[in-house]
This record gives sequence, C-alpha cells and structure tokens, in this order.
Amino acid sequence: MGERMRIVIVGSGGVGKSALTIRFLQNKFIQEYDPTIEDTYRKTMTIDKKSVFLDILDTAGQEEYTSMENTYYRSGDGFVCVYSITSTESYKKMKECFKNVLMSKDQKYFPIIIVGNKCDLKAKREITATQVARDFKKTEYQYIESSALEGTNVDKIFIELVRTCRKYSLLIKEQEKKEKSKKKSKKNCIIM
Repeated sequence: MGERMRIVIVGSGGVGKSALTIRFLQNKFIQEYDPTIEDTYRKTMTIDKKSVFLDILDTAGQEEYTSMENTYYRSGDGFVCVYSITSTESYKKMKECFKNVLMSKDQKYFPIIIVGNKCDLKAKREITATQVARDFKKTEYQYIESSALEGTNVDKIFIELVRTCRKYSLLIKEQEKKEKSKKKSKKNCIIM
C-alpha cells in the first residue's frame, strides 16, 4: 500500500487550519468558522512516484484544549504550524507550537512546515515574510504562504511536508546504522 504518515496541523484558533485541510482534501473552501476540537482526515496520494497514506489530524486551537497538545505532538510524523498573516498573536502561538513540537520530540530538528495562511488578505498583513525569515533564519524549515480561500500553495504544503518526512526518515535510518556499526566495532575490541 505504500507508506503511512501522520500529519498534525497546529496553531491558534481561527487561523484556517480546518479550511486548509478541507481545501487540500476536497478542493473547496468552508466559509463558516466552526471551532474544531479534533478531526482526523485521510487521503492517499502519490508524491514523487511513491504512494503515501496521510492521516491528517486537524487540532483545536483554543486555549481550553491545550492539555491535548502534548498528545498531538507525540503522535505526529510531520507538522504544519499555521498562523494567520493578519494576526501577530497567532504568529506568537505558532512559534510556541513549533517549540513544543521540538521539545516533545526531544529533537533539534523535526519535519515541520511553517505556514502563513490568509495571504489573500495582504492589506491586513501584520506579519511579513521577512520577519518569519529573520525568526527562523538559523533553521532549515520551509516557510510557505497560503490561502485556503484561493487555494494558493495548499497542495504544496502537504507535498513538501511528505518530502521532508521522507528525508528525515532516511536521515534517522542512516544514524541508526552508524550507531549499530559503532557498537559492533566496540564489541570486537580486545583490551590487553
């Protein structure tokens, strides 16, 4: 069947996490805002000639559900950290989510795509791409601006995240091989 990946979408309420997910899955835009507690979606697709089954977890953004965040962070193979380009507060929350993912995974790097949603609302922009680049300049994380309303870069978010997850998986396998070979070489040492 191909590989399976659990993608977790995090960020504050009202930034368009559900709208991005529905746009990706059904190519339609949902107008009404209905706060999500937790929704799981599934999609099978082919990326770079390889089949992948995506389990997409659309998470709650409201503060009353933050206790659920640790469960989300532990369960994901890759993350989409979303904020609205029209909200400084949502950007702060996204950076907090980003840090929490890395802490829960106990990693300096993990497959994450940073998404500035609502790029169709340029006149209301509060966060610039330059600011995001400055805040994340020492990292290898991709930044994508999107619009669930217009469909701008929505597929790209998920495609790039799958590619990032695959690269990360290969990197981890290589590290594990190196560690095994180090252990084997230590076992064969004779101390006289």
